Amino acid sequence: MPSIQLLPDLLISQIAAGEVVERPASVLKELLENSLDAGSRDIRVQLEAGGVKRLRVADDGCGMPPEDLPLALARHATSKIASLDDLEAVATMGFRGEALASIASVARVAITSRQTGAAHAWRIDDGGATEPAALDSGTVVDVADLYYNTPARRKFLRTEQTEYGHCDDVFRRIALSVPQVAFQLQHNGRITQRLPAADMASRVRALLGDEFMQHARPVEAVAGPVRIVGFVAQPAFSRAGRDAQYSFVNGRFVRDRLLAHALREAYADVLHGARHPAYVVFIELDPRAVDVNVHPAKTEVRFRDARGIHQFVFHAVERALALSTQATEAVHASAQADLPDVSRQLASQSGWPMQQGMGVEQPLARYFDFVRHDATPAAAHPVAAGLPDPSSQAGPPLGFALAQLQGVYVLAQNSAGLVLVDMHAAHERILYEQLKKVLEGAPAVQRLLIPAVLSMSAREVATAFEYADVLEKLGFDVGQAGPNELMVRAVPALLARADTAALLRALLEELREAPASQVVERRRNELLGTMACHGAVRANRLLALPEMNALLRDMEACERADQCNHGRPTWVQLTMGELDRLFMRGR
Repeated sequence: MPSIQLLPDLLISQIAAGEVVERPASVLKELLENSLDAGSRDIRVQLEAGGVKRLRVADDGCGMPPEDLPLALARHATSKIASLDDLEAVATMGFRGEALASIASVARVAITSRQTGAAHAWRIDDGGATEPAALDSGTVVDVADLYYNTPARRKFLRTEQTEYGHCDDVFRRIALSVPQVAFQLQHNGRITQRLPAADMASRVRALLGDEFMQHARPVEAVAGPVRIVGFVAQPAFSRAGRDAQYSFVNGRFVRDRLLAHALREAYADVLHGARHPAYVVFIELDPRAVDVNVHPAKTEVRFRDARGIHQFVFHAVERALALSTQATEAVHASAQADLPDVSRQLASQSGWPMQQGMGVEQPLARYFDFVRHDATPAAAHPVAAGLPDPSSQAGPPLGFALAQLQGVYVLAQNSAGLVLVDMHAAHERILYEQLKKVLEGAPAVQRLLIPAVLSMSAREVATAFEYADVLEKLGFDVGQAGPNELMVRAVPALLARADTAALLRALLEELREAPASQVVERRRNELLGTMACHGAVRANRLLALPEMNALLRDMEACERADQCNHGRPTWVQLTMGELDRLFMRGR
């Protein structure tokens, strides 16, 4: 075995470069962070061949004196920390003192800088001597021929367009973190991004687009020294991937599992399945409460109070998502003014009863059980007897029903224009929120006069026995009636009119996916979502006008009523102005 030897400085730097300089985007990140630390207000990036051939960053920051230029390229040399206390309270983007040295070990680097108030600029080229140069202000770092001296590493780089895409991602993240700074990105001589200094909302709109902002809701909360601000998109803007997820800690973009989990959990009530939420959030806290020195590329952090941060972010985002739409906000304002319960008023006017089961109102009975079999289709009655004429007053936020379209949509008129409601999605959300409240205590159950005997597979029968206690907590009383049969003696009162067989099969399928000890605690929302979906009214159910109006009133009183628990919208508003434009009125 060879004897132990000290490694050459160049090889040490090249090894370090393997951690810091993965691709051109890694170089761009380090240079942009240095520009921000220098107090720059205008940063311009030029790329050639995806940043492999050339990557140039010019800023208007404070600049460096000539004696600092050689040190800037030396390993473990930095102006940003000087002691362990500084390291424990890092307030700058860069601090390791190895980025430029690592870059210079695998590329040709030139730095030109002019310190504020200096007579002229100075330049250092590829480790050579410092010499005078021309530059108005700030610093320019020019990186050429990445991996020219390590061809094996260069072979692992992707196509020019792929590498440019990674650079663009880094550029966007940095630009999002400091909207007050102007940025410009140029690739192969063509300007691809020009971002003037702006406020946060304008910068988010510029980088994530109008559609994101149309679906975005602001989030802002403070708890002692911790603050969160930003925007979270409604579930209708969910994505197939994580391409629209931006979280920042003290201005630094991070990929933190704890934050990602907290944000995902905040969407648990409104976004199920394989879709991913979209958000831009900024967490600010005491630098001493977070360790940013846990990853060479500084993309991971560690919080001292991880659980506290998780709960803070979770509750802040959950509240932002639960904020009512304009319609719900209006009805809440009405409720605060002690206005009468509109849905009960409508029910009393229409003459059809409300059933009570174990103290819990049964919405399926309200909406569907009392439909008169001789009822004329709702479309034949523009205004039901005893109901306010929607054209004569402002009325409630979602207005009053006019008709049912193809057995799927409820059409209503409010003061703004036309409201279209997906009755299954709306009823699903109402049931879901009611089930959540009911299951906070002992669930209300509906005993079946004649127990239902259901044919099941042996696997389903076994699952029912394994999770008997969970089913009981959800409001089911299930026993075995035969080798491949289950007997259902009771169901949740809210779902008494649902298809018992289909509902139970769906629940048993859900229950098989997690250990019994975790089902209720960790997968409760998914189970309730399944129950609500199976309990909600299906298409092609004929509703009378009082039933449609009762559905509208319950939507107004329900949290998150603007989307079902799968993230789909439950209603849309078409204003009179939009309708006029459709029909070219006034042109």
